[in-house]
Amino acid sequence: MLKRAVFLLLAFCSVGQSLEQSPFLDPQAPQVTKQTWKEKYGEQFDQPFSGPLSFSHLTYARCLEDESVNFDIALLGMPFDTGVSYRPGARFGPYAIRSGSRRQKEGRGYTMSWANNPYTSGLKIVDCGDVPVSPFDNALAMDQIEVAYSTLLKRELANPEKANPKLSSVDYPRIVSLGGDHTIVLPILRALYQVYGPISGLSLACYSLMVDANNFYPLPHLPILQKVIHLDAHLDTWGGYPGQITEQSRVTHGTFFYLAQEEGLISNNSIHAGIRCKLGGEADLENDQVVGFQLISTDDIDDLGIPEIIKRIRARVGSSPVYLSLDIDVIDPGLAPATGTPEAGGWTTREVKRILRGLAGLKFVGADLVEVAPAYDNAEITAVAAADLVHDFLSMFISEKPPVGQKIGPASRDEL
Repeated sequence: MLKRAVFLLLAFCSVGQSLEQSPFLDPQAPQVTKQTWKEKYGEQFDQPFSGPLSFSHLTYARCLEDESVNFDIALLGMPFDTGVSYRPGARFGPYAIRSGSRRQKEGRGYTMSWANNPYTSGLKIVDCGDVPVSPFDNALAMDQIEVAYSTLLKRELANPEKANPKLSSVDYPRIVSLGGDHTIVLPILRALYQVYGPISGLSLACYSLMVDANNFYPLPHLPILQKVIHLDAHLDTWGGYPGQITEQSRVTHGTFFYLAQEEGLISNNSIHAGIRCKLGGEADLENDQVVGFQLISTDDIDDLGIPEIIKRIRARVGSSPVYLSLDIDVIDPGLAPATGTPEAGGWTTREVKRILRGLAGLKFVGADLVEVAPAYDNAEITAVAAADLVHDFLSMFISEKPPVGQKIGPASRDEL
């Protein structure tokens, strides 16, 4: 044993003597860098956990003030949450969604489920930052959101030659709004109504006629009534809440669709999916029908299956321009707890993603993801889910049909 210890000691000393030792640098001596960072390491790239915060590390621009920035698809944050009836905090939603997207990027945006990468599709996608909405004056905030959305909606397309008339307008970009509470949809629908107003409500190619004493004139100013696909746990078609005594107090995250119908902004061919909230009674459902919505409940997924739900949504909206609004509380709070009005028994993230894939090919004019309130999150699970769904929006916008393997016909087996 002693011989072995002596041998190891001698071997260690021998190795130590053979290694060249670098002396510590004199801190007072000038340091000479032989190579620059770029020469030695190349580009200063952002890692998933580093760099400025933008959605999926996209180009970030203050598009509202810089009118030289154009795009085909814009992401726009709307940090508004003073229209809520329960827990606030969704003003931090845009930040949380961007943070949840940090592992997404142009070079890693391809998904097997979509078989595409929206960032390499040839369309210019830009993160346009946030609307600086007032947290003190809701009437002002609604106007700010409408003006901001209208400003970007009227921006020239970056690549008009790549606009697909089957999927979108060849004249206007599309905007994905990051909420914020659900109230933001009312000013969004007002802005969309202004731009898509010249299209007839009967057909994209059909115009009504105005008659005077001598001539017939095509009228390009009859507004189309927008159709909405609304994924949510709640109806959001209530006429008001107790204690609302002013016009502005009627504008909330649970009344905006009722108000949109009052203003003539949406058609009677819209549809909810994922509804499971508690109601005041059957009168709420009757009112919901008057507002123009067909209803698919959360439980319908067990009885109908995902393919039938997709089929019903597509049949409801047809080939007309349609707006998609997704409240994160459509997902079960066990999987997405960071929201202001959680409801037990929701759909899984995977089920919602499959439904979105089944909607590919519809003519979407825009979309939003709302009600992410990160103060109630755990390990960013809601933020990551929300960011992934926004990525699905982008893939959906460029897909002419549901990806291969996405069924639309009758289910062949239990979807769960």
